[in-house]
Amino acid sequence: MLQKFEGIVIRTTDYGESNKVVTFYTREWGKVGAMARGAKKPSSRLAAITQPFTYGQFLLQKGSGLGGLQQGEVISSYRLIREDIFLTAYASYVVELLDKSTDEKKPNPFLFELLQQTLHYMNEEYDPVILTQIFEMKMLNVLGLHPILNQCAVCGRTDGTFAFSVREGGFICHECIEKDPYHIKISPATVKLLRIFYYFDLSRLGNISVKAETKAELKKVISTYYDEYSGLNLKTKKFLNQMERLDNLR
Repeated sequence: MLQKFEGIVIRTTDYGESNKVVTFYTREWGKVGAMARGAKKPSSRLAAITQPFTYGQFLLQKGSGLGGLQQGEVISSYRLIREDIFLTAYASYVVELLDKSTDEKKPNPFLFELLQQTLHYMNEEYDPVILTQIFEMKMLNVLGLHPILNQCAVCGRTDGTFAFSVREGGFICHECIEKDPYHIKISPATVKLLRIFYYFDLSRLGNISVKAETKAELKKVISTYYDEYSGLNLKTKKFLNQMERLDNLR
């Protein structure tokens, strides 16, 4: 049975001399795999539509096992991402984070929109660091993680200055800081942005400018929290860190 779907290529694996197994994140079905026969051949009609990050409409021959990709129409190839090694690093991390955080065939239209919007904004040359940090914060709920960002995780206080406590799983106020000697000191700007990144709708993103020191604080908080609670070990994260170090030298 032929079925049409809207999806984004998040992973490809070579299969034999000329075939690929392509993993899509789709609007209709969530994460699904498909066999793309002959897609490794440059002359194949499936070669272009199975490139990483490609967003399109696809036709799948569904069967009892792995379906067969029949054809596709590209909505966006996100060409700028694929031509820029730094953008490729950020986009690769985003799609691997989604891949490792989701099970197959569990539809999540919100997550599809989040991925599509993130790649779109990257391709439009919005700040990839900020887009990646927003994506990381949005993925926490998918991973079953719910940091306390609307009040002090210890006493419930909502006003004053805050630090971040990995041990307590969220913000701690200035009066409770002594209860966690390993808290991460952060600025009021970082407190505000962590809340915004976690709660707001990415489709409402405008031009956002964030100071380098605030980005560094955001990265420290998010990376430390992920390392402590997510259980993920992503190859693309190491590559991204290397690219960021090179970018800082430019």
